[in-house]
This record gives sequence, structure tokens and C-alpha cells, in this order.
Amino acid sequence: MANLAGKKLERPLEGRWVAGVAAGLADYFGVDVGLVRVVLVVLALVGAIGAVIYVAAWVLVPEQGEEASIAERIVSKDGT
Repeated sequence: MANLAGKKLERPLEGRWVAGVAAGLADYFGVDVGLVRVVLVVLALVGAIGAVIYVAAWVLVPEQGEEASIAERIVSKDGT
């Protein structure tokens, strides 16, 4: 695995199929994106935990070039 120091977890704009979660995780951890996609699909089929992880990462991980995630933007609109 790659050294994670100085890396930022984000959802890239290129190389993504849906929201970029698998591509972002693969880039961050230095593994093949196909492996991440297979793991997420298998986890989705076994108890739906993969789908929960995917949606949570989509909401919590910022998109490439963005300062805040979807969740951070929602919270900041509430004034907190």
C-alpha cells in the first residue's frame, strides 16, 4: 500500500462510473479501482453494507476541486 501522508481523499471528476467513490478510494489507498468496485459490489450483495458505505462516502467525501463535502455544505446552510 502507498504512503497516505499528504494525500487527500476526494471523489475525482475523471475515471468515475457513478459518483467517484470507488475511484477516489482506489487513488487514496493506491489500489486498483476494479478491486474497490468488486469489493463494494460484493458487500452490497451481502447485507447491503456496500451500498451503505458507498452512499456514506458519496455524502462525506468532497468532490475533486471542492473544499467541502455534500454533508458539510448541508450543515453549513443550517447555520451551525
